[in-house]
Amino acid sequence: MSKQSGDKQHYDYVIVGGGAAGCILADRLTASGRHKVLLLEAGGEGRHPWISIPAGFSKLMTNKTFNWGFETEPEENTLDRRIAVPRGKGLGGSTLINGMIYVRGIAQDYDGWAEQGATGWAWGDVEPYFRKLENWAGPQQTPGRGTRGKSGPMHVCEVSERFPISEAFIEAATQTGLPRNPDYNGGDQEGVGYYQVLQKGGRRWSVVNGYLERARQRGNFTVQLGAHVQRINLTGKRCTGVSYRLPDGSQRTVHARAEVVLAAGAIQTPQLLELSGIGRPSVLQAAGIPVIHALDGVGENYIDHFCTRMNWRVKGTRTLNELSRGVSLIKAVAQYGLTRKGILSLGTGLAFGFLKSHPELALADVQLFFVHASYANAADRRLDVEPGMTIGVAQLRPKSQGSIHIRGNTAEAGLSIRPNFLAEQEDRDSLVGGMMAVRKIVEQPALAKYVAYEMSPGSSVQTPEQWLEFARQNGQTIYHPIGTCRMGNDSKAVVSPDLKLKELEGLRIVDASVMPSMVSGNTQAAVMMVAEKGADLILQDAA
Repeated sequence: MSKQSGDKQHYDYVIVGGGAAGCILADRLTASGRHKVLLLEAGGEGRHPWISIPAGFSKLMTNKTFNWGFETEPEENTLDRRIAVPRGKGLGGSTLINGMIYVRGIAQDYDGWAEQGATGWAWGDVEPYFRKLENWAGPQQTPGRGTRGKSGPMHVCEVSERFPISEAFIEAATQTGLPRNPDYNGGDQEGVGYYQVLQKGGRRWSVVNGYLERARQRGNFTVQLGAHVQRINLTGKRCTGVSYRLPDGSQRTVHARAEVVLAAGAIQTPQLLELSGIGRPSVLQAAGIPVIHALDGVGENYIDHFCTRMNWRVKGTRTLNELSRGVSLIKAVAQYGLTRKGILSLGTGLAFGFLKSHPELALADVQLFFVHASYANAADRRLDVEPGMTIGVAQLRPKSQGSIHIRGNTAEAGLSIRPNFLAEQEDRDSLVGGMMAVRKIVEQPALAKYVAYEMSPGSSVQTPEQWLEFARQNGQTIYHPIGTCRMGNDSKAVVSPDLKLKELEGLRIVDASVMPSMVSGNTQAAVMMVAEKGADLILQDAA
């Protein structure tokens, strides 16, 4: 079994962050038995009754034990609102609290990375890593589509529950011309159907289940929980280790013989670099931190998915609003306890849609999230009492870029997160076109019979200007920040395509922050792929 405290202070590899990437790295780097590996995680064990129950995400998203609870700065584009940016805390990271949706993205995403200077990250290079991590419950190959992994550590299945209104949504989308898509991860993404999720037997399947539990059986692996990394230690141009603080206030320093690997995510990896004196000189100087290694790109290129949620009052069928309270809830709990099925097996999305906001586009540019529920208060995840349905609308590949930087010379000083949502005209056009397309879907005969009226934004919203104002007033992030330490070969890149920090030795970044641009869909699958390929790059150097 792995030790639970960092009692030996020299390791081959020190991994900072126990989220999706960190857990995968821990497993892959310890598998041979040749390398001593330490994983530092600021949170604790991912243990809570709600974690394994898919529907528990709504409880965990506001739980301070498992969510860092970041938020954006007020910005003019979103009417000076502060927008929540949840990030998972504890072993498993955001795979403990997210909606479990699994989307690879499309080949053009990764070919685009390579064209931007991330050589070795084109679709042909990364597709084998998706297959390596997947244990897909569906067909290995759908006719005319790509191949899926069948023996990887991460269990992927289609949402198992079916409801009359979700079938009606899918049928209505086909009535507008969208195809029914049996596997959006197997080739062409455009179409409609049921989401694929990381679950096994009706329970959440996190990277702890898939990867970390294997690593913890090995004697060359150590986990230190409650470890708040304070700084990266450099000797000249080489990273030698990190210093961290434990909950009792004691300070520790650990040395890495081979490499320190940052896997703290797109929010906290740039934060740690800047606190260590690595970053844009003007930012560091303003925070009172000496410049140790100038890298202008640290904290820049912040990209996230911005989503609006349209909802309707529903008639003629029961929705989660009623099914999740009173006697119905008691029955649902009993059903889940006996069969691992029913409404407690549902996450954030039931049915998907990938569509073009404008017909002349070559690729789908909008993602839909259908669920037969509506929130009375989205902030505290409290459902309506009366029946309702919601369709989330997000642009797939936003061009607007923001930044994230430290506010002072300690982690406690906080972060200034500025996503710059809707800054680019392409993003505004895509989102408005997507919302208008959704209204057309809802008006189709298959779904219209279930609709009493549109609650939000309401029938008074008709012009593009009104749609955009609705988005500014109500849009939220859907928790996919990337890009803040992007890879590439230009002067603004933070890491080279081998994920090594520019002009430093012994320091690598393996997490969402290295992605040059957004992938077409939820990002957790892409993060897992980055970690699998990153582990291979590290082991190739070790060999």
